Amino acid sequence: MPAAAFNLTPLDHQLLAMSDEEFVPHDWNNLQDIIARNDLGALKRRPSDLRRYLAWSAETKAEYGSMMNYICLQRLKWPLPSTFSGTVPAQDTHDPAAVNGSGSSGSGGVLTFNNPLPFADPSDYRILRNDWPYGMDAGISHLVVWLRTPIPVESDEGHLTSESRALINDFVQRRFVKRLAEDKAGRFSTPEAHVLWFKNWVGLQSVRALEHVHILVRDVPEDILEEWSGESR
Repeated sequence: MPAAAFNLTPLDHQLLAMSDEEFVPHDWNNLQDIIARNDLGALKRRPSDLRRYLAWSAETKAEYGSMMNYICLQRLKWPLPSTFSGTVPAQDTHDPAAVNGSGSSGSGGVLTFNNPLPFADPSDYRILRNDWPYGMDAGISHLVVWLRTPIPVESDEGHLTSESRALINDFVQRRFVKRLAEDKAGRFSTPEAHVLWFKNWVGLQSVRALEHVHILVRDVPEDILEEWSGESR
């Protein structure tokens, strides 16, 4: 078993002892319940996907030095943290205490942004597909909103403040729900029922050095997914 690039939970260890045939994927109702309870540790990958993810993450950290370096260079096409002013310190994913844009990185770098208010400047965030989604029913897609700008949290555990939760929810409504509501083909009679979001607290984050919010959408066609992410599958 390769060394994990993040802390394995008891559930992860349980999954690693299972086969895919024994695995029960998350359906939409289950995801709604987990997110409503803020029981995010209950989200799980298929056993085979988790094994591949562990191997891939170990290889990626060995090649790039950190998951943050890989995400910035290969997925986001953002420059690595620099030392310019008007920025927020970044963290290296090796630091288990690293959380949401506060503290020093292993290289002492900082993440630059144009607007300190999250989601205010489109150049400060990017929407991508999740390369390693949770194990979910067919028809459920997993996107990630990556941000240069930190989102305020209540404590070192990384739980959202009420203001931050409202800020994210407003962005999700504007960027995702509104798009479905305005669908010219009229495919979504209740668009808000097709979108969920959550933000993992620090203990559950596998890429702690970069701020990110998870978006789950149900029965959204490929053309809209590609429009949001700029990525075809």
